[in-house]
Amino acid sequence: MRKDIDIPKSDGVYVAAVKEFNETHRTNDWNAYIINDLNEPLELVLIVSNGYNDQKVTSQMRHKLQLLPAKGYAKIEFIEDSVLELTNEFAVTYFLGGTLFEKKFVFQASSISDETTGPIPVMPKEGVLAS
Repeated sequence: MRKDIDIPKSDGVYVAAVKEFNETHRTNDWNAYIINDLNEPLELVLIVSNGYNDQKVTSQMRHKLQLLPAKGYAKIEFIEDSVLELTNEFAVTYFLGGTLFEKKFVFQASSISDETTGPIPVMPKEGVLAS
């Protein structure tokens, strides 16, 4: 019974979209990052991402990090320009102190843009935080 399972609220963990220069392709690309603003490392971080709207659904992408250090961050994936017009979801689960946490982070359609960037935790860059 799901109602009998206590899954605590996830605070201090974020997903952000950050625009960065790609040296290889000489382009400015959006990349998704997971950010740990806590003073403890996250263990066995699992991330499932996909994009969608009324007519389109992207394939699911799955990612795993064995450990995300305290006050650290890691790149999840490149965000192709064609999916910026879609709602993009990142379902994140992780262990912290032996307890399982989960949270769904959502970028609403067209919310990732140069005009919506701002400071983000831990990273020395600006980006867009998912809600």
